[in-house]
Parts: sequence; C-alpha cells; structure tokens
Amino acid sequence: MNSGFTKEKINKLADLLLIGLTDEETQMVFDEFEVIDAEINKINVIPNIQNVKPMTHALDDFVCVLRNDEVEESIPLEELLENSDDTEDGCVSVPKVVG
Repeated sequence: MNSGFTKEKINKLADLLLIGLTDEETQMVFDEFEVIDAEINKINVIPNIQNVKPMTHALDDFVCVLRNDEVEESIPLEELLENSDDTEDGCVSVPKVVG
C-alpha cells in the first residue's frame, strides 16, 4: 500500500500552510494517512466496483422542488441599523481585525 504520502511531503504541506509540525506530529499525521489509505483501498477490492453507477442522492425518487423567487418587502435599512452599536455610511462598523 502506497498512498503517495511521505513524511517529507507532509512537512512540505505543513510549511505551505504555515503550521510547522514537530517530528511527533508529522508521524501522527503520517500514521493517520496510512489508516485512511487502508480504508479507501478496501473499496478498490470490491469485485466489479467500476461497474457501479454513481449516485447523486441516497433516494432513487428524490425530487428537488424549488420555490418561486418572489420579491417581498424588507425591513428598512435604518431600522436594521438601529440594532447596531456603531454604524458608518449606512453600514455596520466593526473593529479592524487584520493588520
């Protein structure tokens, strides 16, 4: 069984995500991928699996009925903004969270 994941690949991906992993964490992730890969490979040994038609829904007779898109009256903006502690130019003002 070879999932294509190596400890080096895991560390490279972790670095790209800016979440550097310790050796212990890398081993834990590697072990988890091995378990996931083993479970996925159980599907690959089912006879004639390639002949099974993909499902779009668990129920064969599933019908999605969408409602009509109708314009309705809305709450006036001024009334909505009354619920906010701080507004500016018709918008809710929030503290800056990104540098």
